[in-house]
Amino acid sequence: MNYSRRTGLKFAAAAVAAAVAPIALAQSTIKIGSILSTTGPAAFLGEDMKAGMELAVDEINSKGGINGRKIEWVFYDAESQTQKGLSATRRLLTQDRVDIMVGGGNMSGMALAMLQLTEKAGMPFISTEGSMQIVTPVAERPWTFKSTVDDDQVIERLADYFGKRKIKKVALLADSSGFGQSAVEQFKKVAPTRGLDVVYESFNPSDTDMAPQLGKIKAAGVEAIVCWTVTPAGVVAMKQAKSLGLGNVPFIHSYGFVDKRYMDLAGDAAKDVLLVSVKFPVGTDLPDADPTKQRILELTRNFETRFKRKPNQFAAQTYDAIYLAKTALEKGGSDKDKVRDALRGVRNFAGVGGNFNFSPTQHSGLSKSDLVLLKYEGGRFQLADYK
Repeated sequence: MNYSRRTGLKFAAAAVAAAVAPIALAQSTIKIGSILSTTGPAAFLGEDMKAGMELAVDEINSKGGINGRKIEWVFYDAESQTQKGLSATRRLLTQDRVDIMVGGGNMSGMALAMLQLTEKAGMPFISTEGSMQIVTPVAERPWTFKSTVDDDQVIERLADYFGKRKIKKVALLADSSGFGQSAVEQFKKVAPTRGLDVVYESFNPSDTDMAPQLGKIKAAGVEAIVCWTVTPAGVVAMKQAKSLGLGNVPFIHSYGFVDKRYMDLAGDAAKDVLLVSVKFPVGTDLPDADPTKQRILELTRNFETRFKRKPNQFAAQTYDAIYLAKTALEKGGSDKDKVRDALRGVRNFAGVGGNFNFSPTQHSGLSKSDLVLLKYEGGRFQLADYK
């Protein structure tokens, strides 16, 4: 072979290698993009939720990643501001070009705003926020899923509890956020089917006085009060209910309020308060036969080893979300249509928050069977009502 031909072949080979290198690099990782609020008013949830994601990503990567590809985790702090969450969403879609998004700013309103962009882009999105509106109607949210239980299932679980206690007349004290108003909407649907007479009162998340609303609730003669918020205003409601003579009326917080810090702030007002929740906060109290118990205990040990503190259910729901993404990415890879279809096909996924079952018409995987009622005694949450 003459010199000029050898030289030409070398240049051709170099050109091919140069062209292939970026493709190989791109295929060496699989990208998960996440947005949470780890600063600002919602940071008290965001820090734990971020830790849950970090632990899941590191576990998966330590075991070889997803089909031999390590997860490249791209994270942004929305700072509890919807506009910053939207800016980060655009960046994940257009610059970072992630394969899937997990986490909607740990604020339901932000997740609802974000999904307008992810749906238009055809981006699989697993929200870790609470509002049922995030995934309904499914026909308008074909790319959006969530790792939290739907409001209607929480209300159905409460209705079961009320049925056992012969309670018929209840008050719903819900905040004005997307999270609170979603509960109002679902209560109005569920209550008539379960024979419940509901008094509705609302408040702003920043309110520091709920005496007017509680006064109306007291005058209505309700047999139980359900408070729906993730803000410190829920502590105000607990304390004022006691001071206004409602101490003998069962007071129940929704799943978004299961946080030890709130209970400690409430002090004596937390006595006898119930909270509806996934089973995670009371893993040690569960019967040994419960299928989630060992998964909860294992995550708790691993989280404490890594972060030197106990995890809460918010860390659990993001941990589950990353593993749900892993399950879908194993089947779909970087083909977003296949990833979405894989999520729709998830059946009996054993998470720490419960057992997930998705379908083409159901994009929230948990049900009322994954929920229990808790109480707060002795500085910790304890199981109050199992079934």
